[in-house]
Amino acid sequence: MYINKDTIITGKNVVLIPYKKDHVLKYHEWMKSEELQKLTASEPLSLEEEYDMQKSWLMDENKCTFIILDRGKYEETKNEIDAMIGDTNLFFANPDDRICAEAEIMIAEPWARGRKCGWEAMLLMFLYGIKYLGVKEFIVKISYINDISIRMFQNMGFSEVSRSDVFQEITMSKIVDKLWIEWIDSSTAGFEIIQKEANILLM
Repeated sequence: MYINKDTIITGKNVVLIPYKKDHVLKYHEWMKSEELQKLTASEPLSLEEEYDMQKSWLMDENKCTFIILDRGKYEETKNEIDAMIGDTNLFFANPDDRICAEAEIMIAEPWARGRKCGWEAMLLMFLYGIKYLGVKEFIVKISYINDISIRMFQNMGFSEVSRSDVFQEITMSKIVDKLWIEWIDSSTAGFEIIQKEANILLM
């Protein structure tokens, strides 16, 4: 999505940055993992296809994506590639009416799991979607075998709405309301959203 091409979101333990061409090679290596393919219901792509996908994410108004960096590692090394740990995405069925968004989160680096990085990154993405894209409802589709993600979204207030034995997925939903926004705000206290090129602090 072009709107977030220069946006940086800084949380306590993670930093969300736009998905750029420089990130594709490491992302491609991640997605060779059969475990990640199963957990994310993804098909392996060629490196050329991954580069094409990155371009699509940048220009497609139906999609919003951020690469997740480990903040501590990034501040230590100043190297985005070394600090990459995953990604988070929003999909819109209708770009002209962004009421409902399908959300995704992936922590690809094993060393970054179990540290609440996915939790924080997802909450930051929710806030961005609510405050800057106008999202009123989030849905998630999670593999039956992904117990960790199922529990995480349940703890975030999501409720199961359907199951698909064909796709082996659970669909869960959360309607945005004032109390939920206040809870996310309190859970991500001190986060910042910055437009990189203009160096404008938005929040």
